[in-house]
Amino acid sequence: MFIAAGLLWLIATAMRAPRMTREAWSAASIVGVFMHAIYLGGVFVAIDNGLPSGLSALIAGLHPVATSVAARIFLRERLTRKQIFGVCLGLIGVLAVVIEKLQDANGGVTKTAMIAMIISIFGLTIGTLVQRALGKEMPLLRGTATQYLASGVVLAVASGFSEQWQFSLTRYTVFSMLWAVVVLSLGAVLLMMTLLARHTAAKVSSLFFLTPALSTIEGAILFDERLGALAVVGLVIAIIGVRLTMQSTAVTPDASTA
Repeated sequence: MFIAAGLLWLIATAMRAPRMTREAWSAASIVGVFMHAIYLGGVFVAIDNGLPSGLSALIAGLHPVATSVAARIFLRERLTRKQIFGVCLGLIGVLAVVIEKLQDANGGVTKTAMIAMIISIFGLTIGTLVQRALGKEMPLLRGTATQYLASGVVLAVASGFSEQWQFSLTRYTVFSMLWAVVVLSLGAVLLMMTLLARHTAAKVSSLFFLTPALSTIEGAILFDERLGALAVVGLVIAIIGVRLTMQSTAVTPDASTA
């Protein structure tokens, strides 16, 4: 987190990006704690406590549903019937993939893993809503860097109480760090922040419906994991659901009275 924050801040300085206001610092810190520290921290805790890959995929599948409902309540974002149908299709597609993964999984799920999974869903949902509501207050580069800084502090404190700080320098750990910093932190998250600035929370979160199925296909290609017909069907259904959800959103009550 700190490496990504430093790189983004250097890039922002070199590009003379807009500076952060006090409101932007507060909003970015809140988003960082929920979207990065609580969500990612919860996922890693769940996996460390034996969460099967099928249930970890379910986290990504439940997020769009939770976000769509919460955005309707707190942000007054309305979905058309077609978009609601798209969300339902996306969830069905995710469940199809998860069912196949659970058939391959062995062993049960601990209570700690289940609690961590639930907390992760709420963390990502709240972070998405705050980013959507207050994202206009944040410059993209410095705002995202601040998110990483805030989440890094929280995770550093938490790890100090729960584990030892050890790092084995190997080519695998170096590749993992480069992937996490460059591809995920600098690439994927910046893309998500950009999408949230332009589209509704429900639209952007619907893209998470594709995660379980695409991860299954990637596992089959890279690690020779089994790719069953149910996963392929689930991917097709999820794609249709995302396509419907990404279509034009109904006008919000505020916009209709303007």
